[in-house]
Formats: sequence, structure tokens, C-alpha cells
Amino acid sequence: MKIKYELLKKEQNSKGRYGILKTNHGNFETPMFMPVGTLANVKTLTPEEIKDMKCGIILSNTYHLWLRPGEDVVSHAGGLHKFMNYDGPILTDSGGFQVFSLAKKKDIVEEGVKFKSHIDGKSLFLTPELSIQIQNKLDSDIAMSFDECIPYPADYEYAKKSTERTIRWAKRGLDVHKNENQSLFGIVQGGEYEDLRKLSAEETVKLGFDGYSIGGTSVGEDKKTMYSMIDYAVKYLPEDKPRYLMGVGEPIDIIEGVIRGIDMFDCVLPTRIARHGNAFTRNGKINIKNLKYKEDFTSIEDDCDCYTCKNYTKSYIRHLIVSNEMLGGRLLSIHNIRFLVRLTEELREAIKNDNLLEYKENFIKNYKK
Repeated sequence: MKIKYELLKKEQNSKGRYGILKTNHGNFETPMFMPVGTLANVKTLTPEEIKDMKCGIILSNTYHLWLRPGEDVVSHAGGLHKFMNYDGPILTDSGGFQVFSLAKKKDIVEEGVKFKSHIDGKSLFLTPELSIQIQNKLDSDIAMSFDECIPYPADYEYAKKSTERTIRWAKRGLDVHKNENQSLFGIVQGGEYEDLRKLSAEETVKLGFDGYSIGGTSVGEDKKTMYSMIDYAVKYLPEDKPRYLMGVGEPIDIIEGVIRGIDMFDCVLPTRIARHGNAFTRNGKINIKNLKYKEDFTSIEDDCDCYTCKNYTKSYIRHLIVSNEMLGGRLLSIHNIRFLVRLTEELREAIKNDNLLEYKENFIKNYKK
């Protein structure tokens, strides 16, 4: 079946929403945070550990899986779920973000994008049709339209042409989408310009996707601009479909997104910062490599229910990180992902109790100490 979204509660003092996302691999509450498993794995973690953290959907990357091992290999294995032994829902992105980071502006044309492989420099060409066909074979629960992620800053004329092309690409991808058990999300672009966000949202919604994403945020803009981009788009999205803010994983940004009506978030941040010795806490991020943790025999957070906090001290994790032991990054990844999942759990309760703005105020007061 296609995914289905059921809106259960709207917060009285904001646009916050509590709902249920129904998939072929289970039903999951929103708002939710989705860990990123670029190459069909969340770095250093097993599917069992991901489930223990009470994660729902995880992400994989179309571009990377297209190059290695190839979509046909994944298809012959029985699809991504069997290939990576994950029985929860999976979302695949379109590959657009990676492609545009590798392409030059002159190589972005109406038909698609020409760029060079980051692996061997081989010339490649990705089109909206090919992106969808690859995702059909990967057999994820949710596929994403192929879009251009507009850089920041971008002048109005460039943003306008890019936004209009993304709308045309969305239609082309929709026309070739053939996997009846896979949902397809449209992506709203438009840069920092309110009228272009409105245009993109309205035209994308007309195409009738199963859900809608807001793209082109968290690409270097200031927070005020990012939150405005969300506001510009959300007001034109239907209430009966899920809303997904792509590539956002800072705790305060997640809270601000939920207040603005976002249901789904993803980001590589929790595992990326973990590999460099950083951990989320209620009082802000800490760097475990700091000398003051050398003989700190307490957990990262006393009230955290993750495997790491229940079993290991900051002193031991610091020892692992400064010794370049892989276990250190694994343990911090477990904590950081669980931290963001717990955050969305608490945001759901705040929505149910109509105290989302109070929750935000208290969280920020502690986080910015």
C-alpha cells in the first residue's frame, strides 16, 4: 500500500501537529526524527540497535546506491529491506543534493544533470526519470522527486528558473513512477523568496503527491531566513499529507520546525558529530575530548535511557575517542540519535497537552546555558 497519514491533534498555540504515519512496515507517530543510512546503513550501527533506539523511518541515498553496489544488485537481493536486514520503513532521497554538489551550473540542463562520480571521476548523467526508476528498484517505502537544491545565496532570476524546472522535473518523475507499493513525495523549492515558495508549493501540490518535502534549507542561510522559508511553504501544503523538512537535525531547529507544522526530519548530524567526539545534551553540545572529562565517571546524561548512558561513562568514551577506537563513535552515535528521537517523543506529548511553546522556552533556556 501507499503510506497514509492521519492527523490526530493540532496544537492550540502553534501549527504543531501530532499524527500517525501508516506504512507497509508499521505505523509511526509524528513528529519524528529519521536517522540517515546513506549506503544502506546508519554508520557503524546495526538495524537492531536502530530499533532499540525506537527509530521509525531511516534514509538511504539513491546516488550512492546507484554507484555502489548498483540498484540491480539491491533489487536482486529483494529490495533495500532484505538487502540491509531492516524491517522498518525506508525513505530514499533522489540523489539531487549529492549531484548538485558535484555539478557545475552550466551542466544543469532541462533534461537532467551532468557531473563526475566522486569515486572514480567517471562522467554521469542523472535525469528525473532515472532517479525514480532507480528508487523503484530499491523498493523503499518512500521515494523522493528529483529536484535542484538551490544554493544560498542565489539571485532571484536563478532561483525562479530553477524552481520552475524542479516543478517540471516533478511531473516527469511522477509520470514514470511505477512501484505501486512505494509512495512518492514532491519537493518544494524556491530559495529565500516567498513568491517562489508559494509557486513551488501550489504547483507541486497540484500534481498530487503522497507527501511533501521542503528542500533548500540548512544550506548556509541564517536561522531567521530558514524559518521564513518553512513558513512560506507550509501554508500552501495540505493538512492530510505528511510534511518533511529535509536535512535538518539541530535540536532547536527541529523544535522550530514542529512549531511551524513539520512532521518529519532527517540529518546526518548525530552520527557525524559523534565521530568527532561530540554529544548532544540538555545543556547543549559537549566535546567529550575535553580534558575535564578524563576522570568523569558519570554518564553523558543521567536521565537518558539510551544503551550508552545506561552502560558507559564519559571518561571511558573519551578514552575511546582520543585513542581512535571505533567503539567511541558508535557509542556517541547511539546516544545522539536517541537524543533526537526522545526530543520528538517529548514534542509529541507537548502537542497533545497544548504546551509546545512552553516546552520550547524551557528547552532553549537549558540548551543555551
